[in-house]
Amino acid sequence: MRSNKKVMRAMDWKTRAKALKQEVYALYLCSRHPKTPLYAKLFAVLIVGYALSPIDLIPDFVPVLGYVDDLVLIPLGIALLIRMMPREVLEECREKARINRPANKPRQWIGAVMVICLWALAIYITLRAVAHIIRS
Repeated sequence: MRSNKKVMRAMDWKTRAKALKQEVYALYLCSRHPKTPLYAKLFAVLIVGYALSPIDLIPDFVPVLGYVDDLVLIPLGIALLIRMMPREVLEECREKARINRPANKPRQWIGAVMVICLWALAIYITLRAVAHIIRS
């Protein structure tokens, strides 16, 4: 009986992961939809790009903080993005994502470039602050 519960839980996680993956793809489609407002498109590019990126802002090997982005930031960003999208656009894109997942998925290098740019900006700001402290 216990192993049966474990199998059910594993299936539940797999179902949830598949649904999340499909939702991220639907949001990607929303970001390219002509009826989506510009602010939502920009936020969608950031969230979807980061979610699909092979590079994390905070590396996973950093204790506790390494998983914060995966467990908190991405789901919060997705929830906020869903609220930003016009309902009819979101439903249309969810249906497209459910029916047909084309081979031309969003490229992971876009997310990687975004994360690298964020890291470069953080390093630049840090170096400027350190230089300012040293000069003082």
